[in-house]
Amino acid sequence: MATAAENQRRPAAEAPLEPDLPICDPHHHLRERPNDRYFLEEFIQDTSTGHNIVATVCVENRAMYRKDGPGTMKPIGETEFFDSVAAQAASDPNNSTRVAAAIVGHADLSLGEAVAQVLEAHLRASPNRFRGIRHSTTWDESEAIRSDARPGILADKAFRRGFACLQRYGLSFDAWLYHPQLPELVELARAFPNMRIVLDHIGGPLGVGPYKGKRDEVFKVWRKGIADLSTCPNVAVKLGGFGSTRSGYDWHERAVQPASAELANTMAPYFDFCIEQFGVHRCMFESNFPVDKASYSYVAIWNAFKRISQRLLCCRTQRPVS
Repeated sequence: MATAAENQRRPAAEAPLEPDLPICDPHHHLRERPNDRYFLEEFIQDTSTGHNIVATVCVENRAMYRKDGPGTMKPIGETEFFDSVAAQAASDPNNSTRVAAAIVGHADLSLGEAVAQVLEAHLRASPNRFRGIRHSTTWDESEAIRSDARPGILADKAFRRGFACLQRYGLSFDAWLYHPQLPELVELARAFPNMRIVLDHIGGPLGVGPYKGKRDEVFKVWRKGIADLSTCPNVAVKLGGFGSTRSGYDWHERAVQPASAELANTMAPYFDFCIEQFGVHRCMFESNFPVDKASYSYVAIWNAFKRISQRLLCCRTQRPVS
């Protein structure tokens, strides 16, 4: 008999839609923390549930760091781990998914020009797969919201000097922040128009702490930030990340996780607006597993993405010709 905890995480039963459609999952993690192990075996269990996941991008999650050496160089351990996992996955004849085909690691851009040696170490650790850096800049004045950075860091001179180094090495920047910080990212993107920036989790619209019960108000602020950011041609956006508790939904508390139809209906207003503003060529769906696994299954979230895509395609094909 399943325990209460197991029932709490029981996914809704549904078959994958369009199972032959090839998918690249551009944002997932691999990590080991106390009572939280999600390595290649666990990820393959999710990706082998019916959708055709042909490749993935593995993104830093502050795990598997080096235990010794300078603190600034410890994140290299995560890239070394990702690269070894990618090689392991590629050598398995029973696995058809190119796990960690691309890697996004971490470096402290506040080091300024000195971050160059960290970037070079990442590239040595994974010369064929390393593609970019994510430096979490999440901050909110409420103590109920987890902050990873100090306020205003995107405008900090040292941070921007480190940020400028990324372009020198042909690396991209994954931006992870909360929706009130979107104007700060707009300023950064405009200051570095040739730098490739990818916005994670549609800019983190918050639904907890002081934002709880204010979803309409949050949506208006988020919408303005997204519209302004979309005017920067060097920015793309990842559509996903709703499964985190920061979003303010109760999915992680349910005995049976939500099915894809409910997920699609909830996420559609946000994703539709992003696609409308950025265009299809600057948008990509992301699983954000295992973070979002607390709220829904891998089958359900990709089904939700497909439902949203199908509806948008249907609307376009039915639009009258002017």
